[in-house]
Amino acid sequence: MSFRISVDTGGTFTDVIVTDADGKLVLGKALTTPHRSFEGFSASVASAAAQLGLPVEALLKDTSVLIYGTTRATNAIVEQKVAKTAFLVTEGFPDILVYRQGGKLNATQLNIDLPPPYVPRRLTWQIPERVDAAGEVLMPIDVEALDRILHEIKAKGVEAIAVCLLWSIVNSTHELAVGKRIAEILPGVPFTLSHQLNPIIREYPRASSTAIDASLKPLMQEHLSALKQDLAEAGFTGELLVSTSFGGVMHIEDVIAKPSYMVMSGPAMAPLAGLAYAESEKLGNDIIVVDAGGTTFDVSLVRQGMVKYTRETWFGEQYVGHNLGMSTVDVRSVGAGGGSIAWIDSGGLFRVGPKSAGSVPGPACYSRGGTSPTVTDAAVVLGYLDPDYFLAGRMKLDVGAAEAIVGQIAEQIGKSLHETATSILTLSTENMIGAIQSITVNDGVNPRDSILVAGGGAAGLNILPIAQTLGCDRVLLPRTAGALSACGAQLSDIVVEFPGSCFLSTADFDMDKANALLSSLQAQLEDFRERLAARGIQRFHRSFFVEARYSGQQFEIEVPVPVERFETDANIEALVVAFNDIHERLYGVRDVHSAVECVNWKARLRAELTKPPLASATAEAARSTPAPAKHRACYFTETGMTRVPVYYGNQLTPGDHIDGPAIIEEATTTIVVYPKTSARVTLRDNYILTPVSGLRGLDNGDC
Repeated sequence: MSFRISVDTGGTFTDVIVTDADGKLVLGKALTTPHRSFEGFSASVASAAAQLGLPVEALLKDTSVLIYGTTRATNAIVEQKVAKTAFLVTEGFPDILVYRQGGKLNATQLNIDLPPPYVPRRLTWQIPERVDAAGEVLMPIDVEALDRILHEIKAKGVEAIAVCLLWSIVNSTHELAVGKRIAEILPGVPFTLSHQLNPIIREYPRASSTAIDASLKPLMQEHLSALKQDLAEAGFTGELLVSTSFGGVMHIEDVIAKPSYMVMSGPAMAPLAGLAYAESEKLGNDIIVVDAGGTTFDVSLVRQGMVKYTRETWFGEQYVGHNLGMSTVDVRSVGAGGGSIAWIDSGGLFRVGPKSAGSVPGPACYSRGGTSPTVTDAAVVLGYLDPDYFLAGRMKLDVGAAEAIVGQIAEQIGKSLHETATSILTLSTENMIGAIQSITVNDGVNPRDSILVAGGGAAGLNILPIAQTLGCDRVLLPRTAGALSACGAQLSDIVVEFPGSCFLSTADFDMDKANALLSSLQAQLEDFRERLAARGIQRFHRSFFVEARYSGQQFEIEVPVPVERFETDANIEALVVAFNDIHERLYGVRDVHSAVECVNWKARLRAELTKPPLASATAEAARSTPAPAKHRACYFTETGMTRVPVYYGNQLTPGDHIDGPAIIEEATTTIVVYPKTSARVTLRDNYILTPVSGLRGLDNGDC
């Protein structure tokens, strides 16, 4: 078998990347089909197969590995289309999901309207039992009451059950007993036990992750099982992997058991591709990665070659939404993509997003019934998108429909058609800049110090104005930008994490307790490693992390643990220094006199998979000015409507330099080179885009 396929099913488009044994890469793209995702998947694969001169069946039959990513889990949470889920808690603690973490962004705001809890109170049951923080059983579980509760749940037609009992992370006896009775009284109903999924200190994130995982099980288990069957019927006999929120992949059986691992799984792949491309171009390893699709604009961060992780993944506003509560790649998403809808609110303000036209019905220019103006419609009106070359000509765009729908909102705000379209794109740009600032400036990172890597089908429309505002003097836009997350999956490894909790202070550090926990985590890693080794995987890397804080602080930051076992005071001091370094970088404060409190720990195993090589650099190429393929009328604020040169990406070669205004058309994305900006094809056949302020890198030997 010679091919390797990666798939990223987004809210609007499904992206596919196919690589052969020599590393040759082919992109496929098609509209997502929400009613049955395999149809959009098949259309994307067919697009790639046609470029290879193969029928779909032959391509799938000759594929050794298929990596699948989807936004279905995330969308189900956001759209509240999850299973009817029961929530079982310790008696006296029914409001864990109601109160959440008790925080709010504005401390003086007293009239906050909280959305309902993830699981409604009417589906929350209290079990008479109690375990204390030391693991001692204060009240044995009331089995008769438990059975009565489970029969009530059965009568209500509940589809999944989440169990989160107090201090089960110390003593899991009662949660295991509840799980056993669920299996006996409600056979076939999936359930999640909190200590098995996310054994961390702090009730709310543990409870929230448990509820989310349980609610996804019926949906995602059915979805993944159907995908596996559809692939088998289509002739695929290779290995099926699924991308996860850890920034890696796992075997489908492991993900079916814990479907919460698929939340944010698609966007979590983009930083892997961003890092690989930036390093291959010798642009450094401090990177901001953006992925602008049809529905969302996703931002992630790489610092010193390490992808940034977080436990604060919220669906909705922080503190009042729902927290995934598990360690994931830190991805900030806003509803600002090609399908984002422009609208006027009740106060008369002009807005763009977060609601999206998606793939059904899609923007008005798709001619699929869309009746709202979108960013894509605005780009068509401005002349940035060629209606006859969208998706390399496989999909025609209706200019008249775009002009008519944008014209309606132009009348409402009293501007010309082109001014209105420019305003739509500008507002979308501002939303995107806000997402980037939230993961950089708000976390103590200066965007000027990073290379900006742009991906997604819509990224090229406005990435240069974004870079200009942020002060980034160079943008790397890979040839695979239209499918950056799918490309990241091609470059991924199997990654799994095992969390654990043990509260320790460096003022009185108990090495025995720390080592006992680390040994437990190591044992779990070793068990998983042996399973992978049985599949023929040989190269493994393991690392350990702790979430720590200064004494008296409310929230923790993640710190790499410098040792696998604490033997001396020097080991403890090394941990303190590592914490101080990260805290100072993030917040500008280094309190060497404060004790450091360690709360939650985790172990990460990375199993290396064979990856396709990135394109190697060509011989030194002199700067050249290519001839345009054609000219087209485009509107820019600086020039008004003017004819600009249009270049086909497949006709450009390393060393080609293009000054704006100009348009570069790739099969899966369009790059708008604004006035006074420029684009250059690198020796590895990617694009370096330089905004007005960009002064560095134009003559770099690798560019």
